[in-house]
Amino acid sequence: MSGVRKAYGDVVALDGVDLRVAAGELVAVVGPSGCGKSTLLSLVCGLEPADAGTVEAPAAALMPQRDGLLPWLSALDNAALALRVAGASKAAAREAAHAHFVRFGLEGFEKARPATLSGGMRQRVAFLRTLLAGRPLLCLDEPFGALDALTRTQAQTWLAEALAREPRTVLLVTHDVEEAVLLADRVVLLSQRPGRVVSVLDVPLARPRARTEQAVVELRERALAALGVAE
Repeated sequence: MSGVRKAYGDVVALDGVDLRVAAGELVAVVGPSGCGKSTLLSLVCGLEPADAGTVEAPAAALMPQRDGLLPWLSALDNAALALRVAGASKAAAREAAHAHFVRFGLEGFEKARPATLSGGMRQRVAFLRTLLAGRPLLCLDEPFGALDALTRTQAQTWLAEALAREPRTVLLVTHDVEEAVLLADRVVLLSQRPGRVVSVLDVPLARPRARTEQAVVELRERALAALGVAE
């Protein structure tokens, strides 16, 4: 996107935002609450138009903040939902989804309803559903924001491993600077509303990354300083 502006009435959400994501890259967008992060994903996914500027993006699959699992469907059928929407038969969709259940740590929970799954497992099912949509770009909107600290840490590790197995182009929105540094190739930092790009940090570190690693700590501190956050 280039020079993108988006307003809702008198409230300007984004103003003059430039963003590039290369094929196979994971870019994290970080900023304070209300700075337009989710709006940015909506524009990239074509859910709403920009008021100014240009947005050019491949077909994208969006994983929203809430998992959005349908309570009356099993974990397997929830994961297969994107394939069903695309026209696959129930049997074919289930077979394709089931092939991933072992790698996603979901084996044995195929028939479980969402209410019986832990928060981390629900997010795995939701991510698998997003992945099976088969879109070139995955847009993840604070996927772990509703999880407790321990489960969030485990989910971050799991996501990094899942993307290592099945690399995709990913645009990740998060309010967690450390999460961004642990997962991303680049971190784009947005200002308070209206959201503007205040800094872009490259993360030239091998994966997996430990949160205690000195380079991770230093990048986290640089990001917080750019955002004007004092600790």
